Amino acid sequence: MAVRRKGVTEACLREKVKQIMRPDDANVAGNVHGGTILKMIEEAGVIISTRHCNSQNGERCVAALARVERTDFLSPMCIGEVAHVSAEITYTSKHSVEVQVHVMSENILTEPIVVDWTLALQGSLPFPCPYVNWKYSRQELEEEGRKRYEAQKLERMETKWRNGDIVQPVLNPEPNTVSYSQSSLIHLVGPSDCTLHGFVHGGVTMKLMDEVAGIVAARHCKTNIVTASVDAINFHDKIRKGCVITISGRMTFTSNKSMEIEVLVDADPVVDNSQKRYRAASAFFTYVSLNQDGKPLPVPQLVPETEDEKKRFEEGKGRYLQMKAKRQGHTEPQP
Repeated sequence: MAVRRKGVTEACLREKVKQIMRPDDANVAGNVHGGTILKMIEEAGVIISTRHCNSQNGERCVAALARVERTDFLSPMCIGEVAHVSAEITYTSKHSVEVQVHVMSENILTEPIVVDWTLALQGSLPFPCPYVNWKYSRQELEEEGRKRYEAQKLERMETKWRNGDIVQPVLNPEPNTVSYSQSSLIHLVGPSDCTLHGFVHGGVTMKLMDEVAGIVAARHCKTNIVTASVDAINFHDKIRKGCVITISGRMTFTSNKSMEIEVLVDADPVVDNSQKRYRAASAFFTYVSLNQDGKPLPVPQLVPETEDEKKRFEEGKGRYLQMKAKRQGHTEPQP
C-alpha cells in the first residue's frame, strides 16, 4: 500500500551544491572535466532522492543512480569558476525517483552566472524502502513524468541486451582507425568510491568514463579536447566494493568537428567466485577539439575497418544527424 505524505508537492524537496573548480578538476588546458560536473550532478541527485525515500518511518535506504539523460555541455568551465548545482524531484514511480538537475557556472571575479545545463537523473533503490507517493501540483506533470519513465525503462533494457561487445587490443594499429585511439582503464573499487552500503557512487563511475573518453579523443586528434555532450548513461547493474572495473572506450563516429566515443564499463568480482564478469554501465560521449582561443577545430576523419566498425559508424551518424535536426528545430524562430 502506498504511504502518502500529507501536503508534499514537487517543489518541496530541493538540493543545492556549490563548488569552486580547482586544478585537479581540469585538464592541462584548464578546462574542467565533464566527469567532474557529472560527479557533482550525481551527488546532488543521490542526496535529494535518499532524503525523499527516507521521509517516512521504516527501513532506511540509499538511492543509486540508474540513468542519466542526454547532457549537453554548452560552454567549457574553467579553473576558478564556481559550479552551482540545483536538484529537484520531478517524478516518482514505485521503485525510482526522477530528479531534474540544473548546473550553472559563475566567474566570481568578472561576471554573473553564464552557463546553464539541464538534465534528468533517474535513481533506483537497491534496498526495499517505504513508497512515498509524490503529490503533484498539476495532473499533467505526473502524466508527463510517467511517459518519460516508461520510455527510459525501455531504452535501458534495449541497451543492456545489445551491450555484449568487448574492446580488444590490436597490435600496430594505423592512425585514424578505431584501434589506434581505443583505450582502457582498470580500477580497483575501494571504500572511498562507495556508499555506506558498499556500492560504487554513480558519479565515480561517470568520472572514470569521461576520463577514458577524453583519452580516446585526445589520441585521435592530438589537440586540446573538451566534452561536448553525453548521450543517456545507463547503469545496468550495481558495482560492489572490491570489484575490479574495466572502463573501455572506442571511437564510433566523427563529423567535421566532433567525435563520438562509446564507453563500456565491465565489473569483475574478483573476490566472489559465484559471479562472473558483467556489463555495469554504458554511454556515448561526444567531444570537440579546440584551438588556443577555444574555437572548434576540424577533427581527423575516422577510418572504420571491420564490418562491425562500419555498422557502428553508420549508427553514430544516425544519432548525430538526429540530434543536429533537433537542435536546428529548437533554434528556428517560431511563426
